[in-house]
Amino acid sequence: MSHATRVRQEIQRFLAIEPVQVAELELDDGGALRPGPGSPPVTHGEVFLLVRRGGRPVATLLGRVPEGADPRAALTALARRHVDAGPEAVPTAVPTAVTVPFTSVVIATRERADRLAHALDSMLAQDHPDFEIVVVDNAPVTDATRLLVERKYAQRVRYVTEPVPGLAVAHNTGLAAARGDVVAFTDDDVVADPHWLTELTAPFAADPGLGCATGLILPARLRTPAQVLLESHGGFAKGFTPRTYDPAGPPADEPLFPFTAGRFGSGANMAFRTGVLRAVGGFDPATGAGTLARGGDDLYGFVRVLAQGHRLRYTPRALVWHHHRETWQDLETQAYGYGAGLTAYLTAILVNRPALLPAFLARLPRGLAHARTLTAVRDAEGPDGAAGVPGGHDDRGHPWPRRLSRLQRKGMAYGPVGYLRARRAMRTVSRGSVLSEVSGGGR
Repeated sequence: MSHATRVRQEIQRFLAIEPVQVAELELDDGGALRPGPGSPPVTHGEVFLLVRRGGRPVATLLGRVPEGADPRAALTALARRHVDAGPEAVPTAVPTAVTVPFTSVVIATRERADRLAHALDSMLAQDHPDFEIVVVDNAPVTDATRLLVERKYAQRVRYVTEPVPGLAVAHNTGLAAARGDVVAFTDDDVVADPHWLTELTAPFAADPGLGCATGLILPARLRTPAQVLLESHGGFAKGFTPRTYDPAGPPADEPLFPFTAGRFGSGANMAFRTGVLRAVGGFDPATGAGTLARGGDDLYGFVRVLAQGHRLRYTPRALVWHHHRETWQDLETQAYGYGAGLTAYLTAILVNRPALLPAFLARLPRGLAHARTLTAVRDAEGPDGAAGVPGGHDDRGHPWPRRLSRLQRKGMAYGPVGYLRARRAMRTVSRGSVLSEVSGGGR
């Protein structure tokens, strides 16, 4: 079978993937059922369900509502069978008061004013008592973002521009502008749970040695084949078990620690102690979306903070809903970018912290095996015969087409080259900026 024929078949199977409804169910206080952000009310069919207890996320389930059945009753019964039999059945004590630090929320954006407005609305609905919002307009080509902030969010959102393209550059600009003791980062394509910022930042008050915190990321909707397939590949979620990663006591079940930074969380839901992130130099500007490196800026930040001896906390109570990309072309770009970002950030770490090279080389054989697992081709049908239903967290048993696997591996091969090219481009931009300032000052 030719490569072109195989790709056509994969795309045909991809187009046959059915949409999945997204909803959330509160098991306590009568069991309210709500659709996910941007999703219509739940009817019959497949449902990706977030289960809450006392308002807190405790599990996700994939269920089916039979035609003619009451969605709330059907999903409540499913959730009780699962949750009441599992560790989520044990309620966690709720503190009477939560101490949280003054926090700066940084959102980098580029020409997506409509999407940004939804993100900002959710930020302004946070129950955190003391925070600011900084929007970084990255290499804008129109005034749409500035006008949105000025006209709709004046006095509530600070607007800054960063002319140099690149997510890490924009994040560093936000870091420089931040006034908070903690700086949280999220994307312009998320909707944050009202408790997100409080839950994400409370661990910093409880642990003076904490340098970074990450949280839970779930799909806002699964209405296109691309969104379903990405979530089937594992999505962005890291499960519902809180965990602290401590470089003083490396986890026994993480032999690649700290180099498998993707296990810790993602850039759409992360926070750092501001002084710690500034002390390590922020994010490497040659990493991230919008650069030749294609990604890896968040992973770089995680490892740099851990390498300085600070702890990292994953807390699933800090929830954001993410709008996944919608088309096959988006998936191809994303698969390649994930691969490139992975090896680009590793290259950045070794360039900036060469003392980590011996530890990296010692883990390299296992790392290569881990990379093969991440990018493995999987059949177009799941274990129950369903095409492309979302899998469990860290479950790699669901579909991942050969084309996307190949693009991930190509991206991994390109990542170090892309990073070095991005560094060179950044040096050129820096020299150009200096020359412009000198020329401007002489007039």
